[in-house]
Amino acid sequence: MSMSLVTVDLNDQPPARAAAQEQGRGSPLAAPLLRIWRRRYLFATVFVVTLGLAVTALKMIAPQYVATGSVIVAEAEPGAHNASMAWIQKIGDPADIESQILVIRSPRLLRLAIDRGLVAPVLAECRYAASGGKPDSISEKKDAACATLAADRNALVEYLQKRYTVISSGRSRIITIGYRSPLPEVAQTMTNALIEAFLDDQREAQASSRKAASDWLHTEISQLDASIREDETRIQTFRRRKGLLKGSNAPISAERLTSISQQLATAEAAKADAAARLGEIESRGARGAETAPAVLSSPTIVSLKQQLSGVAAQLANQGTSLGANHPAIRALTTERASLRERIDQEIRNVAQGLRKSYDASSALARSLRAQLETAKTEAAAAMDDEASIEGMVRNAEIKRTRYADLVKRAGELETERRILTGSTRLVSLAELPQEPFSPKPVPFLAGGLVLAGVLAAAAALLRDVTDQRVRNPGPLMAGTGAPVFAQLPSLEPPGFIGRLADRRRELDLPAALERARTDPVMQTVLRNLHAHLVLAGGGASRLVLVTSAKPREGKSFTAFALAAVGAASGRRVLVIECDLRRPNFDASLGLGRGPGLVGVLRGEVGPAEAVIPTGRYDVIPAGTPTSDSTDLLMSTRMAEFLRWTRRYDLVLLDSPPTGLLMDAAMLARHVDGVLCCARYGRSQLSDIVEAVTNLRQAGGTVLGIAMTMVRSGRQPTYDVLQLPQPHTGRAA
Repeated sequence: MSMSLVTVDLNDQPPARAAAQEQGRGSPLAAPLLRIWRRRYLFATVFVVTLGLAVTALKMIAPQYVATGSVIVAEAEPGAHNASMAWIQKIGDPADIESQILVIRSPRLLRLAIDRGLVAPVLAECRYAASGGKPDSISEKKDAACATLAADRNALVEYLQKRYTVISSGRSRIITIGYRSPLPEVAQTMTNALIEAFLDDQREAQASSRKAASDWLHTEISQLDASIREDETRIQTFRRRKGLLKGSNAPISAERLTSISQQLATAEAAKADAAARLGEIESRGARGAETAPAVLSSPTIVSLKQQLSGVAAQLANQGTSLGANHPAIRALTTERASLRERIDQEIRNVAQGLRKSYDASSALARSLRAQLETAKTEAAAAMDDEASIEGMVRNAEIKRTRYADLVKRAGELETERRILTGSTRLVSLAELPQEPFSPKPVPFLAGGLVLAGVLAAAAALLRDVTDQRVRNPGPLMAGTGAPVFAQLPSLEPPGFIGRLADRRRELDLPAALERARTDPVMQTVLRNLHAHLVLAGGGASRLVLVTSAKPREGKSFTAFALAAVGAASGRRVLVIECDLRRPNFDASLGLGRGPGLVGVLRGEVGPAEAVIPTGRYDVIPAGTPTSDSTDLLMSTRMAEFLRWTRRYDLVLLDSPPTGLLMDAAMLARHVDGVLCCARYGRSQLSDIVEAVTNLRQAGGTVLGIAMTMVRSGRQPTYDVLQLPQPHTGRAA
């Protein structure tokens, strides 16, 4: 199947590679990564050096051990079930935690820790660190520097402050105390010494406050005891002086008044009772008195009345059978009269007894009333005396109550002082560290890798930003005001390494020209460049000066490559080597030693005799090197020689760099135009601008700029695209 060939503008239909490049350029990381890739050698160098330094430091840095212990602060007061509001507010207060950290790091507490015998461990640590782990081989100067720590307490405190770490654990009330040392035993000893010093200091501070409070309480108790004793003595003296003696339940005067009142009441009751009984007897008469309660209560009268009743009964029984004069009857009558008389006599005796009781009760009541008045007077006086000492008694009671409270509080303080552990509690003492805290190989190397990457990237980016070497045609055209005619691709050496290398191994001129003839991209770019030069000449013979700002920027290659393209298009091309000081055409192209341009300008040979045909184009080498190249190029023979070269369609003059000699400036005024070469990634923009400015000031016309050795894939192309043969349909 045959293929038809058509030309396709790749701007209208970009290939996949171009699309991928455009997509990569749009990525935010594309530009920095591209800059780093351009400086990959610098990146790799800085990366390897930094990583090597990190590995070396890992091997040389002495391991450091860190021993840590922790305490918890602002716990509840010991023995206090209901803590004060001030203490509750202090628990967990960040300001209180920070103040405790400052106390731990204070020089005062460090001195307390030093007093626990830390001088010897510090000296051992200092000598170990100063001698690199060999204390026996320490120098006298370093040993003297370590010895100053033992002599100067302030220097020792400063030394320890740099190695102790005191931090709070997050938002908790735990404070972590650590010490860093190359000796694990020293790290443990120093950490525990500071923790114990802090705990003892806390206990001592609180114990001292409680001891001061206890001493004050005992002083107050002693004063109150003496005052209470004085008050009691004064009260007892006053009572004795006033006769205010105490009874079983009340003062004697009150008890006496109560007793007299009770006796008076009893006497009055007895008087009233006697008067009532006596009145009943007297009011009933002689016969009615027998029925009086006082008479009936007499056992004698009851007995007599019973006898009288018996006699009366006998008289009644015997009176019916016996006569009145019967002796028995008379005897009974006489006995009855005797019993009646005895009853009357007993009634009179009862009445007389009641009279005596009444009189006695009346006398007793009168006496008791007198005594009651006296007792009332005495009780009133005693009450006045008691009222006068009531204040002293109340004061004494208040003092006794306060005395009891102070004795109780003093006992509580003494108990707290004996069991005191302080508001700070030990969480854990430092254990002997088994693994070094630093440097840790994995994090250290990881940090080294990150640091190496960052430094290498920074160095590459900084170098690329500060680098003004030519890489894009935009800045070049903006700085020089001249168009960029072409971007000649770099001819890469064969092999994978050659394609990756930035600073590629440069091919010699014959090899580069040979590769250029077979490189399709190079041929396309050279044809475009040749077309620009032809169009600039309007079809007439053209003398073009090919130069550059610095050496080794591809001007000789560009001249010969253009000559090959021009010759291939049917033009007669002449290449002239105008670098009379360092000619290289003879050695590079194997043209052989001839008179060259120097011989022509010195008049030794004619122009035609200096021409060396190569089969496709003609070459005039420089000839014998000379130091008076500028004078020769300024001579009239040079002008006549250039007029002779007009017989060629295209004359390419390979001149020395403009930044080193004035030769190119001298030639610029005699040619039709100047093609300035700028090497991609090597030529400085400032050098190109200066070269173009100097050429223009010399009277030359800068046609354009050719960028040489441009990285592959950066040249705009317009290639031939193969299309399939159109299908032809059969007739129905």
